[in-house]
Amino acid sequence: MVLAPRVDRLSDEALLAAVGLGDADAATVFVRRFQRPVYGLALSITLDQSAAEEIAQQAFERAWRHAGAYDARRGRVSTWLLTITRNLAIDALRVRRPEPLDPEVINDLLPWSDSVDPAMAAEQTDDLGRLRAALGDLPPEQRRAVLLATLGSRTSTEIATLEDIPIPTAKHRIQTGLRKLRHAVRSET
Repeated sequence: MVLAPRVDRLSDEALLAAVGLGDADAATVFVRRFQRPVYGLALSITLDQSAAEEIAQQAFERAWRHAGAYDARRGRVSTWLLTITRNLAIDALRVRRPEPLDPEVINDLLPWSDSVDPAMAAEQTDDLGRLRAALGDLPPEQRRAVLLATLGSRTSTEIATLEDIPIPTAKHRIQTGLRKLRHAVRSET
């Protein structure tokens, strides 16, 4: 019996070529080799475990279907696969409808006036403290984008210009930052 060379020792390029030819062992090794970075990237973009799992599966399916289109001169296999993952995750975010915040939650986070009773004022102060803490936990670039968009009333185009970044990056920072804040406020209440 002639043993085939160990599939797990193949280079990324050779492994992808074998996946493209339908080698089941190569597909298994390919998924195991790249599952953590693919899932991790999808999760970091979507912030949703089930969506990240679905995107990771789609990324591996797309890599299998388009393995023949991979060109080693244009980049590494990992870069190619993570680009596929990133695009799928961004597409998934675009399809999702934004979840509006309850107007009462927003109202509770606004500064209180002199006409508010002390118990309400204490509760609002706690809410503002949670919001400040959640803002402090955001990465600096997301915090700046969220504050410019909400308090500065800046558009994503204006933020992109101010930060010297592409418009989609500005939009992503705003959306991701707001999603994290929404999650932090909801989990504390």
